[in-house]
Amino acid sequence: MDVSSPRRPRIMRHPAQVVALAFAAVVVVGTSLLWLPVARRGPGAATFVEALFTAVSALCVTGHVVVDTREHWSNFGLVVILALAQVGGFGIMTSASLLGVFASRRLGLRSRMLTATESRGLDLGDVRTVLLGVVRVSVVVELVTAVALSSRLLAGYDRPLTSALWEGTFLAVSSFNNAGFVLRGNSMTDFVSDPWMCLPVVAASLLGGLGFPVLLELRRQFRVPRRWSLHTRLTLATTIPLLLVGWVFLTLNEWSNPATLARLDWWARPLAGLFQAAATRSSGFNSIDITQMNGGSWLVMDVLMFIGGGSASTAGGIKVTTFALLAVALYAEFRGEPTVSVFGRRVPDRVVRQALTVALVSVAAVVVATIVLVEMTRAPLDMVVFEVISAFATVGLSSGLLVQLPESGQVILAFLMFLGRLGPITLGAALALRERTRMYEYPEGRPIIG
Repeated sequence: MDVSSPRRPRIMRHPAQVVALAFAAVVVVGTSLLWLPVARRGPGAATFVEALFTAVSALCVTGHVVVDTREHWSNFGLVVILALAQVGGFGIMTSASLLGVFASRRLGLRSRMLTATESRGLDLGDVRTVLLGVVRVSVVVELVTAVALSSRLLAGYDRPLTSALWEGTFLAVSSFNNAGFVLRGNSMTDFVSDPWMCLPVVAASLLGGLGFPVLLELRRQFRVPRRWSLHTRLTLATTIPLLLVGWVFLTLNEWSNPATLARLDWWARPLAGLFQAAATRSSGFNSIDITQMNGGSWLVMDVLMFIGGGSASTAGGIKVTTFALLAVALYAEFRGEPTVSVFGRRVPDRVVRQALTVALVSVAAVVVATIVLVEMTRAPLDMVVFEVISAFATVGLSSGLLVQLPESGQVILAFLMFLGRLGPITLGAALALRERTRMYEYPEGRPIIG
């Protein structure tokens, strides 16, 4: 008689798969709710593709829309969208953090000790710390942002109290979760010159884009930078320069464009440039007309969107730490150094290989989707590339092509949003969880490079 304990289902051995299936299940629930007639403003129900696309966009905190959010969806539908965005942002931060916990437990003792040392901001053995920490961070940032925005709408735009509270809260949740949904058909263009509306949105989206591990560590050790972990240092050292470069370039490149910044007062142009540079990191809001921006601005925004924000954050993209590690590895190779090191720490070769894998798989996904949509629509390549990267990086900015796509093209972008939201996280975790030690090495070979 076999008295051994039953084997666990194979899926439970791979937490990354559990996360992907959980998000897929929520997509089904969200699509079903938005497909109900009560979710649509007016007679009839939304089409299946409209419900599916909106549910995926909200859960993956993207902000891409194929219908006007305020005009098409009823209050019930708006609540569903807001709930999906909140669940998506909370789920991404907790899932990515917990997958880091699971991955660390699969490492050897020495690697686990090093991981714990480098992650002082996050107790790798305490799941409860992760969950409660994410809740506290989300509630505090969203509450402060909601109060600031609602107060401004109430005092500066003479909005009724209930209307100001609803729009301010909706925008606050959407900002921190980098969801990009706004209760206005023209996004944030009505507030392009209002710093009291734009800056809280920028601050909330940037905080959400840093990631929970970084926020927790900054809260604990903000005044002691020398004790920050390598992850926090890399995230900040990459996020800040990318934001500044994007801000300066977009402001200068659009300064004389009469369709974007030139129509604004000179003092409002830097504000609009900052807002748009921050939006490309994943929030997806726009305070100027994206479709009228110069080609160079589109290209820079493509790069910023693809890089995205911090790991275990509400932002998308390949993540700034992935980009930073690849840049550091490139620098080390140019210098002929045998190992990759940054901030006085040696980066293991396997981590560099994982970063390279995530980046190349992401490039492949963008290229394949671009080819399919170009052949399907015959649209200009720059518009398609912008739309594809925005979807994959879960940004939500649009070149104007999205609403012109057939339903099959919209389904492709919906799948791309889901892949871009969970792909880098699950792939990185899967690579870490599959780490193994080989007891032998093959003879060295050197193919010709270049």
